[in-house]
Amino acid sequence: MMHTEYYIFLSSALFTIGVIGVLTRRNVLIILMSIELILNAVNINLVALSQYFKSVDGQVFAIFVITDAAAEAAVGLGLIIALFRNKETVNADEIDLLKW
Repeated sequence: MMHTEYYIFLSSALFTIGVIGVLTRRNVLIILMSIELILNAVNINLVALSQYFKSVDGQVFAIFVITDAAAEAAVGLGLIIALFRNKETVNADEIDLLKW
């Protein structure tokens, strides 16, 4: 049986990789994938701590986070497709539709 510390370490590593991806990349698709990594790190943490405390609250909350991540991916990909059709780029620096 694996200890909770291993899950916490994996979760913190995934969270760190996701944050670095969001802060350093310019491609919008890579930024979206990094946000998904962050949400998956949170899910691993919620399930591990739920098992540690012998409660199902964390697992139920993780299901809500998974549902939110799926909705975010669907809406985000739709917006990216619309931006690509309009601007012909997925580079975050070149998307300036909201500027005056």
